[in-house]
Amino acid sequence: MEVGEILSMLRKEKGLGQKELASYLNLSTGTISNYENGVHSPDLTTLDKLADYFGVTTDYLLNRTQIRYDIRQLNRQLSDDYTLSQVIDIILACNAGSVDHLMAYARFLKASQEEDKSQ
Repeated sequence: MEVGEILSMLRKEKGLGQKELASYLNLSTGTISNYENGVHSPDLTTLDKLADYFGVTTDYLLNRTQIRYDIRQLNRQLSDDYTLSQVIDIILACNAGSVDHLMAYARFLKASQEEDKSQ
């Protein structure tokens, strides 16, 4: 995936139009369109602003990694006992079968929470 495709995907995930993103970056809508269509690439300053705005790393925007989250999010406390980074470390220490069980249980918990919210 190219930078423009990633940018377009992130923008759409946030429900933003090109105009809103252009306004935030103080750029023209045409410039955003050019980025998304691969005509031009953002300069380093703009790339940094985009990463901050979408809460991803510049490496993610450049398609150098599939890990979206920047260090601020990885260090975020999920509970009194765990940060996101610590949870990831625990998962990475598990074998494939255990990871499958963890994911199934996590999906179960998420579905249960969503069901509770709808009632």
